[in-house]
Amino acid sequence: MPVATAAITAEDLAQMSFGEQRVELVRGEVITMAPAGADHGEMAMTLGALIYTFVRERRLGVVYAAETGFILARNPDTVRAPDVAFVASERAAQQRGRSGFFEGPPDLAVEVVSPGDTAEDVEAKVLDYLEAGARMVWIVRPRTRTVTVYHSLRAVQVLRPGDLLDGGDVLPGFAVPVATLFGG
Repeated sequence: MPVATAAITAEDLAQMSFGEQRVELVRGEVITMAPAGADHGEMAMTLGALIYTFVRERRLGVVYAAETGFILARNPDTVRAPDVAFVASERAAQQRGRSGFFEGPPDLAVEVVSPGDTAEDVEAKVLDYLEAGARMVWIVRPRTRTVTVYHSLRAVQVLRPGDLLDGGDVLPGFAVPVATLFGG
């Protein structure tokens, strides 16, 4: 007879050591991920730098680097770590002085798809972010040179190199040609 194991909580995860291994917590289960490749890291840094510069100049909130955990659900807990995340000033201020993972979703979650990511993995992340209350999710696909923008599951837009990626009402005034993200 199989033995039931207790679900891992966000607090348990924060106390665990995984060395260099990247992990997320999905419905109480630790999911390990391979380290990001060079192209993935460069793309995430490019987007992070663009968003950071824009947000800082306008004092809109806080931009978080990859590996920052966001608690998206409780009982069982889900902690996701987007490649880049933005949280508006008012919500970010509520986290100041707290230790541990960010309680709640980012306003904007950016995920860069790696070659090993499955469509199901990417879809699961989008669902987790949106169901937790993220206002926008960007899925960047270097292989197809596209950015899929989710405002909700019904408001989805696929952008190509000839298009402009904008921040909508989450980052008003932010705009960058999609082509520049892919070296064009």
